[in-house]
Amino acid sequence: MVLTLAYVIVTFVAGLRAHSLALLSEAGHNVSDFLALALSFAAVYFQKRPADGQRTFGYQRAGVLAAFVNAATLLVIAIWIAMEAVHRLAFPVAVQPKLMMIVAVAGVLMNGVIAALLWGVAHDVNMRSAFLHMAGDTLSTAAVIAGGFGILWTGLNWIDPVLSLIIAALILWSSFGIVRETLNILLEGTPSGLSLAEMRTQMEAVEGVVNVHDLHVWSLGSQSRALACHVTIADIPPSESAVILENLNHVLREHFHIAHSTVQFEHVGCGALDGCVVPIEAMTDESCEEHGHHHHHH
Repeated sequence: MVLTLAYVIVTFVAGLRAHSLALLSEAGHNVSDFLALALSFAAVYFQKRPADGQRTFGYQRAGVLAAFVNAATLLVIAIWIAMEAVHRLAFPVAVQPKLMMIVAVAGVLMNGVIAALLWGVAHDVNMRSAFLHMAGDTLSTAAVIAGGFGILWTGLNWIDPVLSLIIAALILWSSFGIVRETLNILLEGTPSGLSLAEMRTQMEAVEGVVNVHDLHVWSLGSQSRALACHVTIADIPPSESAVILENLNHVLREHFHIAHSTVQFEHVGCGALDGCVVPIEAMTDESCEEHGHHHHHH
């Protein structure tokens, strides 16, 4: 964080002196990197706090919130850089390519080292958002070096705003996936890459299970999932149903990486698996239609 903040100051001053929009856009991007690292650090701290009476699931989504804020900030910065680049294309400004390259070389070294350090923990969405910030900076700063060479050899100042557009596109590409993933978690959507149909099929393949319905799966954080469902079984003693529950949890752990599950057993059959509460034995077509949209737990 200290290195990044120092580089922001150097890049901003150099960008003003060199009249380089690419360097100024790098300074803006690195401000977001500083905030990303700070947010990720705070999120890691909160994620380690235990659950309590007010936060029964703990603070697992602190990292998700940090990743969402980081990525959303990147989207805003990318739009600003693109607008400024278009303005520069319309009204060209002479730049100092040598100063551009000197500052950019320092940026590549610094951002590259930080990105390499974050790579080992980038499996978490929070840390992955921070890694994408730094990796994106490394590539975009390398592009500034190439642009400085291009301007030095050709004297074409429009290379600078074109580079800025490329940097903006890179930022948008890297941050959009994080925004989509974190929004899905915050909205309690089905975890990406998980098929409810396949899950239901494997659960119903467990011996003793008649059917699975009211199946809900969501992410508590970027690496933990939870499940709640109703499972219809035969009218059997609790000791036998405990075996079924153990087998169901084994399937959920081994095949779908779900360790937190809430399974409600039901032994009364129902004509409409998504809500009818009238037993099959006493059901007519009219009664099922009448009760089909009401779901009660006994």
